[in-house]
Amino acid sequence: MKRGAFDDVPLTTLIPGLSPAGVDSLKDTARAVDAARVNGAGAEWGWALDHAVFPGPQPWTLIILGLDVVEHADGDDPLEFVLQVVWTDLGELAVDAAVNVACWCDTDHATHDVDAFGLVVGDATSLPQAFRAGAERLIGWLADPRDADYWRAGAGLPTCRSC
Repeated sequence: MKRGAFDDVPLTTLIPGLSPAGVDSLKDTARAVDAARVNGAGAEWGWALDHAVFPGPQPWTLIILGLDVVEHADGDDPLEFVLQVVWTDLGELAVDAAVNVACWCDTDHATHDVDAFGLVVGDATSLPQAFRAGAERLIGWLADPRDADYWRAGAGLPTCRSC
């Protein structure tokens, strides 16, 4: 994946058929996400030009465009906030967003999605609308407490390493 500011993303190459109004909408939404970051730094977005055309179902999610924000709370306990444009197994575009915490279960799962959002792009929802909806969720999550145990408790997960 290439990485950089959202303005560096070649949107019309990455998402063929995206209208000029759609490009402007995605850029406005990305600016709102950048402004919501706690540390105030511009976000580093990632994109994969080789995923611009659906290659068929894969054993993993094909990310076209994404943002992964890691915020550290209470020492080294990270919270990960994700916003992605992906391909579904059926070749449809979708927008996924999630909050992840490190796993403290007896069986190490690595991370857990403690809140998630997904919206498939289709006749009723355009990509700019789905992207805006996912971004609004992400912005809301970024405004919530930066305490990973807050998120773990809400998801019914262990809130300490030795529990």
